[in-house]
Amino acid sequence: MWNDRYSSEHYIYGTEANVFLAENVNRLPRGNILCVAEGEGRNAVFLARQGYNVTAVDGSEVAREKALKLAAEHNVNINYLVADLTSFDLGIEQWDGVVSIFCHLPPALRQSVHQRLCRALKPGGVLLLEAYTPNQLKYATGGPKDEAMMMSVPLLEKELKPLHFQHLLELKRNIVEGIGHTGDGAVVQAIAVKE
Repeated sequence: MWNDRYSSEHYIYGTEANVFLAENVNRLPRGNILCVAEGEGRNAVFLARQGYNVTAVDGSEVAREKALKLAAEHNVNINYLVADLTSFDLGIEQWDGVVSIFCHLPPALRQSVHQRLCRALKPGGVLLLEAYTPNQLKYATGGPKDEAMMMSVPLLEKELKPLHFQHLLELKRNIVEGIGHTGDGAVVQAIAVKE
């Protein structure tokens, strides 16, 4: 599915970083950052341009090719792994930061990934996340069509319990990210630290 979606010449979600990430990049510690469900590379390339050591993971080979092309255009390097999050080894206390932008997964897999991300962060490591809430179904401007794959403040409080939230908010905001996300969107944003 994702290989097909990414197979067009243009970047489905654009080439600019997610706004929430760009506005809060300084909250991420310097060091090794993991970008999950990274797609075509816009966020990973942005982070590499800020001097971070970036590893991206996604299930699409086509997305990887586009991401590496984007990185080359900006004269930066990213480590991009094609893997299934069901079985991908996130490591233990390996990452200074994890970035999860619109990583919508079926509930059981999402819970597993969130548990593993908490273990994968180093002490003092930061998770930065933005995702659609169930209210997004009213806007139809991007994201999954299945409410079970959406996120909310209570859900993140439960699934990311080991982390301390510095920022956790549901809001409506205008999102312009290529043709994939354009228009008003209902999102939840989180910045959380492993103490």
